[in-house]
Amino acid sequence: MTSNNKQRYRFSEAPIWEIQRKYYEEEGLRAWRNDQVPQYITSNPMIAATYAEMILGLLQDRANQGHGSEPVYIVELGAGAGRLAFHVLQELCRLRDFAGMPLPAFRYIMTDLAMTNVLAWKEHPALQSFIAEGLLDLARFDAVNDTELNLVVSGATVREGDLKQPVVLVANYFFDSIPQELIYVGEGQIYEADVFVEYPEQLEKLKPSEVLNQIALHYEYRRAPEYEQENYPYRDVIAVYQEELEDSHILFPVAGLTCLERLDRLSQAGFLLITADKGDHMLDHWRFAEPPELILHGSFSFNANYHAFQHVFEQRGAQVYYPPHQFKNINVGCILHMEQPMNYFHTRLAYRRGVERFGPDDFFSLKEWADRNVEDMELYQLLSFWRLGGYDAEFFIHSAKQISSLLPEANDDEKQDLVRGIELMWSSFYVMAQRYDLALDAGLVLFEMDRFEESKRFLEISIQQETDEVVSTVYYCLAICCFELEMEEEALQYLRKLLELEPEHEEALDLLSRFELIH
Repeated sequence: MTSNNKQRYRFSEAPIWEIQRKYYEEEGLRAWRNDQVPQYITSNPMIAATYAEMILGLLQDRANQGHGSEPVYIVELGAGAGRLAFHVLQELCRLRDFAGMPLPAFRYIMTDLAMTNVLAWKEHPALQSFIAEGLLDLARFDAVNDTELNLVVSGATVREGDLKQPVVLVANYFFDSIPQELIYVGEGQIYEADVFVEYPEQLEKLKPSEVLNQIALHYEYRRAPEYEQENYPYRDVIAVYQEELEDSHILFPVAGLTCLERLDRLSQAGFLLITADKGDHMLDHWRFAEPPELILHGSFSFNANYHAFQHVFEQRGAQVYYPPHQFKNINVGCILHMEQPMNYFHTRLAYRRGVERFGPDDFFSLKEWADRNVEDMELYQLLSFWRLGGYDAEFFIHSAKQISSLLPEANDDEKQDLVRGIELMWSSFYVMAQRYDLALDAGLVLFEMDRFEESKRFLEISIQQETDEVVSTVYYCLAICCFELEMEEEALQYLRKLLELEPEHEEALDLLSRFELIH
């Protein structure tokens, strides 16, 4: 039940944006627990590898142009849980080492509005090696207001004109979550759609996510001639909307555009933007658009207007790429806002290979199919898809039961590929606030393959992480591993722990009695 207390606001100044900010500050990294706020689609190893290839392309292009002495800064906007940064850095380091060619150094800067997230990244175990090596720094960044980056780890400040290389900007699920203007085109004129916000009762007792879930938005229109003035900075794209659209609501990304302009001023050489979002770059998709509704996921988001970004920066000489085909879940774009952008052929080719030909949106569509059909897949198919996704933990967890059922018929090569995949997966695993035990699933699959040494390592990691919830089967498997590895004292210790949990466990009692008979 909502109250009748309504207030009118300009859309970009509505209180929903402050409620959203409060949500992220209160939840911290918990906001992404079990995909409450979606993160997998824009943070998995496959999309990270695509981004790393484009960043490597830029490093190659700058080296070829004789600009190899200064570092390239990679600034991720709204880095969220931190998983994308981890995977991008890991893959970029691998590519750099594999290429073995002279390249500019790079520094990755994770940013977020919520300082709670920045401080949590600073302590995250998976990020420590990158921080120690000087490859990673952190900063709180307000996309609406900030003009510089105050780095938490080094204590340095990046100001206007400090960077000699183009700055790489990474923005996933970013432009859909920061303030936007809402305009309406009717009979060739521009109106601003003001929003009336209807609040729930007992507002002060509700969490931000509960407020957003119960809030109601209503719109009223007023003429906005300021958008039609010749001195309005985005007059050209507004003119397109006046000429081409009718009876259309348009989310207009003034905050996003000005954010890019402020970040552009940090560098003397422009920027490369790599971005993925729910956002349309095709004008037809804004034709006769209805008023926007809150897309709720703990926080909220709206669709991003990628058409405006493309038009504005193409008018300024940038080379802009979006897929020529329609996306289903996320639209992955690339803006090269630099002098002579066509000379960045390694960067452009990387986009063609990693997005246009087959990209993160295509992969996620296939993954949705694979998740539904995993029980019908053969082991070689599971291994192929797992490899395509960069040995991602989520797919392994989802398919572990099917993998186990196929092991009796697996050949030695398939088993060896599975062992290798588990090791690669574990080396690339980014721990988040989610309730699954990857070490346990890996250890049990390895146990079924008689890989006792590897199984023991993962099962022991599992019991160290889950000391209060150890399943008795884990102790039994560990006892068997130890016996097979001729570690009898450890085996007996695990049997005794098992019998403390289940005094009548028949297999454990039989194993213990046989051991005592032998000795």
